[in-house]
Amino acid sequence: MQPGNLRTLYQHLRTEADKVLVGLEEPFELMVTALLTGGHVLLEGVPGTAKTLMAKTLAHLVQAGFSRIQFTPDLMPSDILGTSVFDLTSGRFYLKKGPIFTQILLADEINRAPAKTQSALLEAMEERQVNLEGERHVLEYPFMVVATQNPIEYEGTYPLPEAQLDRFLFKILVPYSSHEVEMEVLRRYHQGFDSHDIVATGIQPVVSAAALAEVRQAITQVTVEEGILTYVAHIAAASRQSPDVTLGASTRAATHVLLASKTFAALQGRDYVVPDDVKFVVPAAFRHRLILKPEAEIEGLDADAVIQRLLGTVEVPR
Repeated sequence: MQPGNLRTLYQHLRTEADKVLVGLEEPFELMVTALLTGGHVLLEGVPGTAKTLMAKTLAHLVQAGFSRIQFTPDLMPSDILGTSVFDLTSGRFYLKKGPIFTQILLADEINRAPAKTQSALLEAMEERQVNLEGERHVLEYPFMVVATQNPIEYEGTYPLPEAQLDRFLFKILVPYSSHEVEMEVLRRYHQGFDSHDIVATGIQPVVSAAALAEVRQAITQVTVEEGILTYVAHIAAASRQSPDVTLGASTRAATHVLLASKTFAALQGRDYVVPDDVKFVVPAAFRHRLILKPEAEIEGLDADAVIQRLLGTVEVPR
């Protein structure tokens, strides 16, 4: 497969997704970019904005295994990873695998679980493996965590530590729908749409999970000029030097921007990266990694506004 073929693949994904999703073009495009890059995403939006539906739809389109975990304050690491169970018949212990042994894992309201439980995901997200009682278990390819959190309700929540946030490729904002989009959603439900049975919409898988390895190989062929590498490095450095920021983007963040830019370029049908590809992925890749100074927040700035300031200060390569 050549990078130019990925535009056709994405168009097919978008056509099928439109049978289920309405008005979520950019969040869905970022999710596809993350999946093909091999990263994880954090979806932030109020309840009822189709975050779960978007994850289920993507899993169906790529024929990937899908599991959902509802994070709660009493959730234990073993509830995610699994545990050894004694079999009375055989007289031996066997591993009862937890829901993490899937391909696309929806971690719903991830910030409602304590840090000990959240950390159970860290090794799986970074190493694509789980160690249980000294035994290593490799997770099936592709493995992607889609975590959600509510940006409004903080009572009874545990903020994600920076080390865990840094493992997410993107933080994707899922806003309220526009009036036109909401009207279309209402019409679909009036006509019998059921979000619990997306197969009834006629949505068809587009690519197999096994074939995604070939897609990833095509993305590695995307050309990146030295000027683009310098551009990415300067953006990351600018985030650390900004007077509005206490903690800037890490080196991992810069590598995430580079890899996601290559994927996004391929989805546009190009085998080379341009500065606009970088500009598109930077907000989603940086917004959960920057810690703003109190003065910037008092000024009314949020992470996205600071990122736009940063992009305005870095010279764009020709």
